[in-house]
Amino acid sequence: MNFLHYEVDAGPSNTIQVTLENPANVRLLDGTNFQKYTSGEQHRYFGGLADASPINLRPPHAGHWHVVIDLGGYSGTVRASVQVL
Repeated sequence: MNFLHYEVDAGPSNTIQVTLENPANVRLLDGTNFQKYTSGEQHRYFGGLADASPINLRPPHAGHWHVVIDLGGYSGTVRASVQVL
């Protein structure tokens, strides 16, 4: 499984802005769901397919978050940047 992975500390007063060069899946996950994602298990996340950039995500609560960007199994490369506003 190929994906980009970023870790951020953020809460509801923050916006996590993801800038993409190409369409990709963007997922915001807590620690438990990130482990499930990397294990190929069913998981819960915020986000989804992003075909326009930038994408703004707002965490539902304060904590340590994982931003995962992937192509959903398709071949290719994706470049992205992530920042907390």
